[in-house]
Amino acid sequence: MLMPKKVKHRKQFRGKRRGIATKGNTLEFGDYGLQVLENGWITARQIEAGRIAITRHCKRGGKLWIRLFPWKPVSTKPVEVRMGKGKGDPEFWVDVVRRGRIIYELEGVSETIAKEAMRLAQQKFGLKTRFVKRH
Repeated sequence: MLMPKKVKHRKQFRGKRRGIATKGNTLEFGDYGLQVLENGWITARQIEAGRIAITRHCKRGGKLWIRLFPWKPVSTKPVEVRMGKGKGDPEFWVDVVRRGRIIYELEGVSETIAKEAMRLAQQKFGLKTRFVKRH
């Protein structure tokens, strides 16, 4: 799974999830893409699950770009632990996405295959997404 090799701080604040994406909101590499329509977190597991769904449907044809990287650690405390005694240990990694951000880009396959592959990847996220193509 994706995660940083080294981080400056082990634990981070949760932060705000609002606004629109000003970077990474256009197709740069491929002909087809998957765009997020609401703000939220996408975990490293979700990114990997979507990647697997797309590559399996395309039968490893075409080229796929992953435009996200999970850089933010999310910490949780264990179940049935009393309040206090500090912050919990980092459990998983997420990327903060704002609406308009492109998650995946794909080229080298037909539009029908790309649309179905992106539909399969959409089901891996808890956020609304849409299929986009280059004009």
